[in-house]
Amino acid sequence: MARAEQSEIRMRIVIENPVAGVLHSLQSKDGFPLDPKRSNAGEPLAFEFLIRVAAGPKFFGDQVRREGPVRRFVYVRIGQSAGDHLSPWSRRMKIDVHDLEQALLDRAAASGGVVQITVNGTAKDGTPACATVARTGVRLA
Repeated sequence: MARAEQSEIRMRIVIENPVAGVLHSLQSKDGFPLDPKRSNAGEPLAFEFLIRVAAGPKFFGDQVRREGPVRRFVYVRIGQSAGDHLSPWSRRMKIDVHDLEQALLDRAAASGGVVQITVNGTAKDGTPACATVARTGVRLA
């Protein structure tokens, strides 16, 4: 699909309640940690990046990963995966974007706003959340 048919949208993933002291990062296009951050006392972590969206919606961009014909998601790397080789954890969060509402994406593209996705960074057992994580919020910021 031609880039002329795609809208560029700013995205923000906010990890609320991350496990303190654990390194988190986006996963770059080549699979390496990108923009690593650590919460010192459990304060939220925020990662911003650009995606491209075409009608459908269809998602493109350096942080967008694919699984099958429809599913698109973003990885957040945790612990060793984020570059902290001394961490006891080596995990990734999978945050779905393929099911974001077209109306929200259209408003973001028209206004230059940021689509903000919020997730909980701590699993029920007190360790860093991983695998597919449920969104706790989606809004135009």
